[in-house]
Amino acid sequence: MPAIVVLGAQWGDEGKGKATDLLATTDPIDYVVRTSGGHNAGHTIVVNGEKYATHLLPSGILTPGATSVIANGVVVSPEALFRELDGLIARGVDVANLVVSSNAHIIASYHATIDKVSERFLGKNMIGTTGRGIGPAYADKVNRVGIRVADLFDADLLRQKVEAALDLRNHVLTKLYNRRAIEVDAVVAELTSYAERLRPMVADTSLLLNKALDEGKTVLFEGAQATMLDVDHGTYPFVTSSSPTAGGVCTGAGVGPTRIDRVIGVIKAYTTRVGSGPFPTELFDQDGIDLQRIGGEIGVSTGRTRRCGWYDAVIARYSARVNGLTEFFLTKLDVLDSWERIPVCVAYEIDGVRHDEMPMTQAEFLRAKPIYEYFDGWKTDISGCRTFEDLPENAQIYVRALEKMSGAPFWGIGVGPGREQTIVPPRD
Repeated sequence: MPAIVVLGAQWGDEGKGKATDLLATTDPIDYVVRTSGGHNAGHTIVVNGEKYATHLLPSGILTPGATSVIANGVVVSPEALFRELDGLIARGVDVANLVVSSNAHIIASYHATIDKVSERFLGKNMIGTTGRGIGPAYADKVNRVGIRVADLFDADLLRQKVEAALDLRNHVLTKLYNRRAIEVDAVVAELTSYAERLRPMVADTSLLLNKALDEGKTVLFEGAQATMLDVDHGTYPFVTSSSPTAGGVCTGAGVGPTRIDRVIGVIKAYTTRVGSGPFPTELFDQDGIDLQRIGGEIGVSTGRTRRCGWYDAVIARYSARVNGLTEFFLTKLDVLDSWERIPVCVAYEIDGVRHDEMPMTQAEFLRAKPIYEYFDGWKTDISGCRTFEDLPENAQIYVRALEKMSGAPFWGIGVGPGREQTIVPPRD
C-alpha cells in the first residue's frame, strides 16, 4: 500500500485538510502524519455539516480507525496540544489514536515571548509571524539548544537544557529588548506539568511508520503551510522556519524518499497568502475584496485576513517541479461562480522581459508583474455538481486550462467545503 504526501502548492490555506480528509474516507488510511510546523498551521474540515479546525493535530484525527502521528519535524506546544485535544473530546471526537514523536522539539512559553518581542523590534521589516514561538523553537533546534519531547521525562536533563537555552535568550531579552529575564524554575515547572499526560502518547515514530509501510499499511503525510513558505524554496525571508515541501516530509518523519508513492499538491482556483512578502497577482480592488468575502479568507489559526489574487500558473509549475508532484487537488472553484471574466497569471514581466518560470532572485520576484490570460466565467452555482460533466462548459474549460499550464494532472476538484463536494475529473 502507498505512502502519500499531501502538501500546499501556494502560500498555505489551500484546503489541505479537505484533501487529506477525502483521501482518508475514500480509501482506507492507517496513519495520518504531520511532519513540520507547529500550531501556526490550520486546517478546516466539514464533516456531516459540522466544521472542525485542526492546528497542531493532523486532520486525520477525525477519521475513525486511523492513527494520527505528530512526527519529529514538528515543534510541539504542549499547552496548545492539550487545548486542542480537550476541544475535540468535548465534541465527542475519539482522540485515543494519537502518537507524538519522542524527537519532536518543544515550544515553551519563552519561545512565544521571544517571537512577539522580535517582531515588534523589527518594525516595518517584520516577517509577519503568528507570534506563537515556532521560529524561535526551530532556531533553538538548529542552534542545538532545543528541548525535545523525550527530555520532559528526565528532570535533571530537562533542567540542564532549559538553563542552556535561557543562558542566551535572557541576554537577548534583557540587554537588547530591555525585558525581564525568564526564570529557569518557572519554565521547568511549566514543562514538567505536561509530562505525565504526554507520556502515553510518545513513541519512536520513525520506527512506527517504517514498520507500518513494511506491513503494507497506507500512510498519509499531511503538509502544513506550503511550498512558497518553505525556508529554502519559498519567498525568503517571508517564509516559515521549516520545510513544508516533499523533501521536508522525509526528514520530518524519518522515512526515506524511495518510500513515497504519490505527492499531491493542493492548490486554490485563485491565490491567497497571509503575512508579509511578495505576491505578484495580489488584488487591491473590488475583485480582491470579493474573493476574500466569498472565499471566507480568514486564517484558521490566526484570524488574520488573507491577501487575495488570481491563480498563478508560474507558482503552480514551480511547486510541481520542486515537490515532484504526481497530481494536484484544485479547491474552491465555486468561489469564482459570480465572475464574468477570470484572469489567470501565465507568466511574469520583469524589467520588460517575459519569465515563464520563477525568477532566480528575490529582487526580481519583487518586481514581477503578472501577464494574464482571460477566461469566460460561468455565472452559475456549481456547489451541487458531483461529476466533471455537471460543471458548466466554461468551468470545464477553465479547469482544463489550469491543468495544462500547471505541470501535473488534477486528481480532484473542490466545489464547496463539504466532504461530498468534490469532483474527480476523467483522465484522458
